[in-house]
Amino acid sequence: MSETCVREMRVPALTSEGRAATIEHLVNTPLKAEGFEIVRVILSGERRPKLQIMVERADGRAVSIDDCAQASRLVSAVLDVEDPLSGPYVLEVSSPGIDRPLTRLGDFKSFAGFEARGELRVPLAGRRRFRGRLLGVDHDRIRLETEREEIELSFDDIQKAKLVLTDDLIAASQDRP
Repeated sequence: MSETCVREMRVPALTSEGRAATIEHLVNTPLKAEGFEIVRVILSGERRPKLQIMVERADGRAVSIDDCAQASRLVSAVLDVEDPLSGPYVLEVSSPGIDRPLTRLGDFKSFAGFEARGELRVPLAGRRRFRGRLLGVDHDRIRLETEREEIELSFDDIQKAKLVLTDDLIAASQDRP
């Protein structure tokens, strides 16, 4: 089987790790069925855990307060049945916001032309942090134009990334329905 075929068959990575990944797996299918996509799941805190789930609409429209409430009710119902967290916790369902995190390979493609910053798991040419204009994606490599040069980053090497709030990004978000 060619390398290209293997890439196409690869299951998309979860946006979270550890127990948050377990929760993401539990709520992903029901959220998709209601027209939502998970941007990120974070579980933080020890004594009273906080579960933060960022969602966006699959149709590309802006997430409303009603959308967050709907997603929250859905997630609550699934978590009540599956019970992956013992004891009380705080559930927060939100939109990713304008300067959203970039957690999926497709995010780097969708937001090509906008500025992003982030951090690598391992240094590249002695640097872990990066910032520049997204140029797009080639297979699993993100192309980025920095102040000095054009670079390519492996998606798997990116620890975290997000869009930078710029006038261009604000203008683009205002054009969105």
